[in-house]
Amino acid sequence: MDFKQIMSFIKIEHTLFSLPFILVGYIVANNQFNELLDDNSIFSLDLVWILVAGIGARGLAMTLNRIIDKDIDAANPRTASRHLSSGTMSMNTAWILAGLFLLMLLFGAGMLNDVALKMSWLPVLAFVIYPYTKRFTWLCHSWLGLCLGLAPAGAWLAIAGDFHGWQALTGTDGFGSGLLWYPTILYLSLGVAIWITAFDINYARMDIKSDRENGVNSFPARFGEDFTTKTSLVLILTWTVCFIVSKPVEAQFYMYLVIALAILNGFIIIKQSNLRDFQTTLFRVSIFTGWAILLSMLI
Repeated sequence: MDFKQIMSFIKIEHTLFSLPFILVGYIVANNQFNELLDDNSIFSLDLVWILVAGIGARGLAMTLNRIIDKDIDAANPRTASRHLSSGTMSMNTAWILAGLFLLMLLFGAGMLNDVALKMSWLPVLAFVIYPYTKRFTWLCHSWLGLCLGLAPAGAWLAIAGDFHGWQALTGTDGFGSGLLWYPTILYLSLGVAIWITAFDINYARMDIKSDRENGVNSFPARFGEDFTTKTSLVLILTWTVCFIVSKPVEAQFYMYLVIALAILNGFIIIKQSNLRDFQTTLFRVSIFTGWAILLSMLI
């Protein structure tokens, strides 16, 4: 199997969802702990290892999903042509890829600090559980949101652990403002989790018929199209509040941008029946949302 096939197998384009928020978490930590450094060059090296760990985590998550969902994918006409379902990739190859991505995650985390390495079990556990959730509950979309919500928290912890060790999780900022990760990282991670949940319940609209026939739990298969639209709008409002309350930057431009992005996402979902390809449009708008938030912080 060549490089192009591997990138197709793990759907490398979906990395565009998590990458901006990995960088957002890094920027928040950079701003929060910058005054503790005499030389900022450590952040450049840390960023390299954060990206290594992030790419490993993303690849591991997708590979495990493909392995565990092989039979489900085979029963769905839309996904039957995927590598494992169609037989264009062997299970042995998939497991080897999973092992390599796990090593990337552990190596990147280990190069950061002891806290990052010893907490790497958490995303791995979340990735293993996710594919099974759709077999039992329509809350599977929220679990996927949780998996991606770990992205900014993990990047932040990679930096915070350098200065505070395990106190990064339990210690306070020393100024009476509460825990180091509250409120910014908490609400950023919640915002990401709810944002992905809103995207995924709409993405699942493509498989309503197949999910019902094969006993796969999904929100639209359980509650129907109309209620999915209404729930999506509530979720969009919720992630808007989370991103604003997190205040990763003080500039009002950030708040106005988040509101504009929420309106855009809501408009696409409301007008879905008028779009030639709703899923492609939603995918692009969702990716744009993450990168626009990152750009607003850089500005």
